[in-house]
Amino acid sequence: MSAKASKAPRDRSELQQILANLIQGVLVAELDGSIAWANDAALEMHGCAELAQLGAGKVGYRKQFALRYLNNHRLTTRQYPLDRLVAGERFDNVKVEVTHRSQDEFRRVLELRGFPVVSSLKIIESLVLIVSDVTELESAADRFERAFAANPAPAVILRLADSRYVRVNRGFLEMTGFTQEAVIDRPFHELDVLREAEHREAALESMREHRSIPQQEALARVSDGTDKFVIVAAQPIEMDKEACMLFTFADLDARKRAEMSLLRSEEQFAKAFRSAPVPMLICARSDWRIMAANDAFGDATGYHHPDIQGQTLRETGLWKSARILDDLRVGLDAGQETRNLEVPLVTRDGAAIDCLLSAQPVTIQDEACVLCVVQDVTERKRAEADVILAIETVMKDTTWFSHTVMEKLAQIRQPGGASSELAALTPRELEILGLICKGHDDAEIANTLHLSRHTIRNHVANLYSKIGVKRRGAAVVWGRERGVASY
Repeated sequence: MSAKASKAPRDRSELQQILANLIQGVLVAELDGSIAWANDAALEMHGCAELAQLGAGKVGYRKQFALRYLNNHRLTTRQYPLDRLVAGERFDNVKVEVTHRSQDEFRRVLELRGFPVVSSLKIIESLVLIVSDVTELESAADRFERAFAANPAPAVILRLADSRYVRVNRGFLEMTGFTQEAVIDRPFHELDVLREAEHREAALESMREHRSIPQQEALARVSDGTDKFVIVAAQPIEMDKEACMLFTFADLDARKRAEMSLLRSEEQFAKAFRSAPVPMLICARSDWRIMAANDAFGDATGYHHPDIQGQTLRETGLWKSARILDDLRVGLDAGQETRNLEVPLVTRDGAAIDCLLSAQPVTIQDEACVLCVVQDVTERKRAEADVILAIETVMKDTTWFSHTVMEKLAQIRQPGGASSELAALTPRELEILGLICKGHDDAEIANTLHLSRHTIRNHVANLYSKIGVKRRGAAVVWGRERGVASY
């Protein structure tokens, strides 16, 4: 151990007191403020190699070093440590930032403790300044303060000794609408950040025992008195040697309210689905597994919800042809809805009924599903069959019918009103369709109507689009089924 001295300690008791503190920086001064002795640690903490570089006394020390409190306020002459000792003050845990007036890059944060050394005769013999270098600790604290303030995630720090908030960042203020003054020094019971937490009692116990609190949903009170859904978690920390809890938050309000709104919508949908008079099914899109069937479906088919829930459509045997489901899947994968597809349906007792099937993709609880709507048209088909049978009976002898009447009767064969379908075509398209039904090709139609083949092709393309066919043969079938002979 080495030290620099201008004057030896006066007696053995003074030396013993100094030696007891040599693990820290030690500076000894006379009663007039002149520096008598300093150990190596004290010199190094001031960036000095020799005792003289400390400035000889209290005046020289002030000339050599600029001192600031950590709140950035400069120390006045009377507040410098040697001046306070000379004035008879004792002090402890005074933290100051020390810079060297001739060395711009030198900066240390020192913690100072000052007291007089009293002899066995109770006479003040000298003054002692104990110095600790806390630069790294303060730098870490500064970094924490800056990171805490800049962190966009809402956060507050609660001191456990008195259950009061000692820090709050901008994220928390923006989330809650409070001002900093409304949070700092506020007791926990007034601003309870664990309100209605999922595991509140366990969280409170962890907080009292200075242990981590895992993430959980809770309600945070905001400035207007309402509540906000949040995820809260907490970590035990120490600030200024005091036990604290760092609470962090994730704002769940928008998502939670959207979920609640979706839940209400789904509840309303479920009620409407169950009470709808039209038979309906909800199936998983991936495997046609039945998720729900409404009462009307059970009444129409005999398959009630508890009987078929969880089964696939193939397993129930509602449709014997697997091709129906394959065709539906192709259309749904292409983003197309299916409207009024004629399919035979087999009831639970084995009876066959004619149906119109409509299918639309829906999402329920994040699962891709298909809403199937079924319309029983068995009676309508039976009535149509009876009409057609009567017409065919009459038409066995058509010698006394005019050509026009025969065409009108043929139109009656088609359900849905062939006349309304034909009314959607222009006179030219009807004329071209009549020639197609007679077997004319594009060139013959062009010669007959005195139009170019290009114009005829455009008319034919428009015609195919309107009647929903892609081939000439399909157009002939469509036209003849609706009684088209010539226009």
